[in-house]
Amino acid sequence: MIKIYDRKKDSYEIEKVAGSKYIKWCYESPIGKSLTELIIKKKLVSKIYGKYCDTKLSKKKIPKFIKDFDIDIDMAIKKTNDFSSFNDFFIRELNSNSRPIDMNSDILVSPGDGRLFAYENISMNKLVQVKGITYSLSELIGDTKIAYQYEGGTCLVLRLCPTDYHRFHFIDNGIPKESHFIDGSYYSVNPTALERIPKLYCQNKREWSIFESENFGDIIHIEVGATCVGTIIQTYEPGKKVLKGQEKGYFKFGGSTTILFFKKDMIEIDEDILAQTDFGFECKVQLGEKIGHKKKTG
Repeated sequence: MIKIYDRKKDSYEIEKVAGSKYIKWCYESPIGKSLTELIIKKKLVSKIYGKYCDTKLSKKKIPKFIKDFDIDIDMAIKKTNDFSSFNDFFIRELNSNSRPIDMNSDILVSPGDGRLFAYENISMNKLVQVKGITYSLSELIGDTKIAYQYEGGTCLVLRLCPTDYHRFHFIDNGIPKESHFIDGSYYSVNPTALERIPKLYCQNKREWSIFESENFGDIIHIEVGATCVGTIIQTYEPGKKVLKGQEKGYFKFGGSTTILFFKKDMIEIDEDILAQTDFGFECKVQLGEKIGHKKKTG
């Protein structure tokens, strides 16, 4: 059972988890854990299922998925019968008015839909995965020199469930740099797995890049793949200026995570998000929603 905090309702809710029985079996049962290490975390399994989700045959999964997880399909540009495959539905684009972006240059917004943890004054060698399990930024991106620049800064971890809108966006005007690919495993990023797999983010397939933001300094933007996420697609052009709210890319089928790192004294996160993180609860957020602001100086 995963309890998350809904900011809009100021209440807690139990998350509906796609494939919950499968995830528990993979990470809690002796046989499941063995098979996860031997087979399930491998690229081939996610690749095969990803290929299936690209076929017309997979379309039959869409109506039940929408019903089971209360997805508001009216927010999507395409309608249910218009999707060519389950992956086409999964990476659905939304109507322009479905996710309003706070365009105030001092306001920090969420880069996507998901469940958010926020950590201030971070130690780059002791980043929190879950309580009691840590990892290092230099190991995550494979660059110690860049990692040290973010000591004492802020880390945002946005976990996307399979039921979420799976496109991620830029949080400010600026210049995005090239994306660096790091190969790895395909563990689930569900809390059940995060509590059991040490340094999971550092083990999974991921991509990272520097975003030269106009208002929040240089930001490290990381996309972490997971079980059945066979592909991370970057849709931006490196070196070309982007605007706040513009699409950066998307994940194909499966749960996944976006992680952002800000340098020290650049931003301040909203108090309710920090408080819920301290309590151990993720905050439910949507693309464009205010989650903080630029730190005032002087």
